[in-house]
Amino acid sequence: MLWLNSFPHKDGVHPTLSPRPIMTGQRITYGKHCKVEFRTCIQAHEKHNNSLEPRTSGSVAHRPSGNEQGGHYFLSLHTGKRILRNNWMILPMPNDIVDAVHRLEAA
Repeated sequence: MLWLNSFPHKDGVHPTLSPRPIMTGQRITYGKHCKVEFRTCIQAHEKHNNSLEPRTSGSVAHRPSGNEQGGHYFLSLHTGKRILRNNWMILPMPNDIVDAVHRLEAA
């Protein structure tokens, strides 16, 4: 629905504005909301301190959240849950990530 409401409709109430900025006042910008492609393998930065806990976690990109900060939703490969992050590193898709997604699907 995010992408459907982000583009003006030919029979819409306004010729150049899409439903999203009309209703929420927020526009989709390429620099914030199109940073990562769907199904891209990434390392999401976790909240951390100076402990020895991991600072990143393997994830797969889902979609932009649509917030003003430019966050995206990801599927965490450790928990199998959706996470929201603003910082990440794009990685090549290795075979063990594909296997992890298949295991999550089977579960």
